Amino acid sequence: MATREGLVTLKGNPIGICGNEVNAGASAPDATLVANDLSEQKISDHAGKVVILSVVPSLDTGICDTSTRRFNEEAAGLGDDVVILTVSRDLPFAQTRWCGAAGVEQVVTLSDFRTGEFGENYGLIIADGPLAGVLARAVLVIGKDGVIAYQELVPEIAQEPNYDAALAAAKAAL
Repeated sequence: MATREGLVTLKGNPIGICGNEVNAGASAPDATLVANDLSEQKISDHAGKVVILSVVPSLDTGICDTSTRRFNEEAAGLGDDVVILTVSRDLPFAQTRWCGAAGVEQVVTLSDFRTGEFGENYGLIIADGPLAGVLARAVLVIGKDGVIAYQELVPEIAQEPNYDAALAAAKAAL
């Protein structure tokens, strides 16, 4: 798997990411993830809905916590045709604990811990540095047609994504 350099930093230090590069306008790759109850869930299980994929390194870090809470708050105003999935490599048990403590009920948390298929298919595996193996911070919006309508690879892991742009893309895809 080739490493792409110069796309992401961690506190100003460049880190490589690997996996297949995806861009807006392309068909969204499918991937099997693990739900909090340990069942398998695919991205394609949400076909026909607008999907906001919020990808985070770990829910137990400040920025990941903040962004997941923000998307949880925004979910109420998006309606039933939009689903928000937060994907990390945290174990499902940790995701369940975090959601309970944070009161997050609108966002579905899914884990890529078992196979890494999501990280590889979306090109978001951090290749080196202290976070090697976890997922880079990104937000993607998949339209009802299965095409990526919006994609943001957050250039600095320690920064929040552009919520307004992602939410606008989700609304436009309805």
